[in-house]
Amino acid sequence: MKKYIAEFIGTLVLVLIGCGTAMTVGCDPAAGSGYILTAFAFGLGLLTMAYSIGNISGCHINPAVSIAMLISKKISWKDFWGYIVFQILGALAGAGILALIFNGAGLVDSTGGFGANGLTGVNGNPWVGLLVEILLTFIFVISILGVTSDKAKHGHVAGIVIAFSLVAVHILGIGLTGTSVNPARSLGPAIVAAIGGNGGPIAAVWVFIVGPLLGGILAAYTYRLLEKNK
Repeated sequence: MKKYIAEFIGTLVLVLIGCGTAMTVGCDPAAGSGYILTAFAFGLGLLTMAYSIGNISGCHINPAVSIAMLISKKISWKDFWGYIVFQILGALAGAGILALIFNGAGLVDSTGGFGANGLTGVNGNPWVGLLVEILLTFIFVISILGVTSDKAKHGHVAGIVIAFSLVAVHILGIGLTGTSVNPARSLGPAIVAAIGGNGGPIAAVWVFIVGPLLGGILAAYTYRLLEKNK
């Protein structure tokens, strides 16, 4: 249960810091500063948790990472489902806290949906959005698999590498889909936004569930093939 609680806390913090920053500073590519700040907020949120709960649960805080670790035989089916449930609960809690803060203080949410992902940047095309999420997640997850491999010699800096890979995919993806690469991170804000009366984010949320999961699966099998033939 400690591992599941750690995943709950980690995902909560990721959503709170990442989506909260996006809500505060905005993610308009033309503005620049808010865009970059949001990318680094997600990366630094992950970095903080990696060195806090990494030794307890591995700090997946992302179903796409968990499914890759399942395929790589680094976690059991029991832990996989436990991680998924608590990651989603953590994301819901994080988005809920943001709703309390922003609604309670009468603050303006610059994202319009508690940091939920959307398809505006790809002109509403769900298939392009799906492709973007598959590719971004593939890049993110394969970096995790590489740096945490048993053959890797740089475990002490693994969290830094993973955090910066998350920053990198956000810099590319924010203007396209808002960058999910994490079904829990997308589902929590979308549900909270829908409860608040904004049905937009929830309508497209399947893209940000299916895309990252497919990207994670593709990364796991690709890395297995590369490592096997090494």
